[in-house]
Parts: sequence; C-alpha cells; structure tokens
Amino acid sequence: MWSSLRALKKKFVYKKKDYKKWFMLYIQHWKFKPGYHKIGAEKFLATGAPYAGAEMLGRYHAPGSLEGWILVKAEDPKALYEHAAEWAEFLDWETTPVFTDEEAGPICAKIYR
Repeated sequence: MWSSLRALKKKFVYKKKDYKKWFMLYIQHWKFKPGYHKIGAEKFLATGAPYAGAEMLGRYHAPGSLEGWILVKAEDPKALYEHAAEWAEFLDWETTPVFTDEEAGPICAKIYR
C-alpha cells in the first residue's frame, strides 16, 4: 500500500491558473461494531459507499472484511467527518493525516540535520 502512495505523488498538488490547490491525505481505519457486520455489509453492497466531497484513492479490506482502510485526498476535512458520520451506526473510525515519503523526508531532514 505504501508504495502506491509514492506512485500517486504527482496527483497530490497541482497547478491550475497559476495558483496551487492544496489538500491533505488521510488514512481512515474503519472497524465494524459488534453485531453490525451484516447490516453494514448490506448497506455497502447496496450503495457502494460513495465518498462525497473528497477523492477516495483506494479502499482496502482486511480478510473477513471486519475492518479496513480508506486512502482519501481532501481539501476540506469536513468531507471525512461527513462520511464517517454516515457510517457511524455500523463502524468505529480512526482518521489519521498522512504524508508521502517525499513530503516527510524534508521535514525529517530539517529536524535531524
């Protein structure tokens, strides 16, 4: 999964009309609440769980699909909150902002050099 982050680097910040449009990457870890797997899976199969207001770069399911991860690119983190709230009846969420190796490297170099 992490190598796919490096491959997507060029999509993260882009120029449009001489200004940069900034966004942040997030990994959302989801896990079914006890007793909610069947009804949550039925909702997922019926809707596909679209992600409004942000770009879902990938969704990954652990074997058994009781938990998984979503890689999201968003300009506004409210989109992540909205998606998590829509599924909160079925899932527990942990959302973490993340950096690519190319973004984290210069920060580490600044601190440790």
